[in-house]
Amino acid sequence: MKSDNKLIGAGMLTAITASLCCITPVLALIAGTSGIASTFSWIEPFRPYLIGLTIAVIGFAWYQKLKPQKEIDCECETDEKPKFIQSKTFLGIVTVFAIVMMAFPYYSGIFYPNTEKEIIVVDKSDIKTTEFKISGMTCASCAEHVNHEVNKLNGIVNSKASYENGNAIIEFDRTKSNETEIEKAINTTGYKVTDKKQIN
Repeated sequence: MKSDNKLIGAGMLTAITASLCCITPVLALIAGTSGIASTFSWIEPFRPYLIGLTIAVIGFAWYQKLKPQKEIDCECETDEKPKFIQSKTFLGIVTVFAIVMMAFPYYSGIFYPNTEKEIIVVDKSDIKTTEFKISGMTCASCAEHVNHEVNKLNGIVNSKASYENGNAIIEFDRTKSNETEIEKAINTTGYKVTDKKQIN
């Protein structure tokens, strides 16, 4: 039974670790300390292995729980009810928790408040589009965090950060904002601007 508890604990730990790089930006937003968002981005390359390990550990725990028990040839009472932590119900809860944690990057965007605002453009020639190359983004949660911080600035018309491309394409009114302010806003998230290029 102790080995079952260890398996369940290991499954939870690997699931949390696999999602840590994507949970941290959301926790940073909630805590108001956006600079720690990229703290666990180094875990991202190991994420597939951690997910595989989580599935293997929880799968083995289910195998242990569901395999037929050996018959004991004695008259003693063995119908002792297992503790909750050793029950199939608890293992089911842990399994659902692990799935929710591993899928976190795919639904993390719901935790970011909508920062879209109505922008009144007086002169279209004042609108400038710049691509910022950003290092450290590893999932959709990171990109949402960058968009959220940039959209706090005045004059931002559109912000599209992409962790796949490692960039953010930002459209802004140069009479209300500038590239230096935008770069500073991106850097406060913990991800770093490595290069910038004007698109138009």
